[in-house]
Amino acid sequence: MKRDPSATDTELDPPRAPSLPDPAHAIGRIDGVVIGRVVRIDGGAVHVAFAGAPAQEVAARSLVAVTHSDNGRAAALSFEQADPRRPIVLGLIWQGAPTVSVDALPEKQMIVAEHELTLRCGEASITLTCDGKVLVRGAYVSTHAKGTNRIKGGSVRMN
Repeated sequence: MKRDPSATDTELDPPRAPSLPDPAHAIGRIDGVVIGRVVRIDGGAVHVAFAGAPAQEVAARSLVAVTHSDNGRAAALSFEQADPRRPIVLGLIWQGAPTVSVDALPEKQMIVAEHELTLRCGEASITLTCDGKVLVRGAYVSTHAKGTNRIKGGSVRMN
């Protein structure tokens, strides 16, 4: 085959399909572990937010069970093929003493503790001890009893 001296190399090369950018490179790569936050659970899918996310929240797969009570918790995230659109929840960040959050209570619920159980909200608390004491503390306390009602406080108002 004789080459036309006026033809350029580009004209002689066979046509190539246009190269598509790697999707992870088009929006940036995230290598390593990132700390993000569980935003919500929707139909079993975990949605997370993290620095460098392509949207406010991204659906993620998870290696650990994540429930509605984990909303707002910090999570360790990794990314499939370093693609920020494909996060994987590796685990939840430990935040100290466990807390219980109940979305819907059955008609009757029992919580059992060996020595002491405390319910706390702001400055108010109710503590039950294994020896039968019920300790109620708060900025304002109102009580009603069918039997004896002993009250200690800076001031006591009856009826």
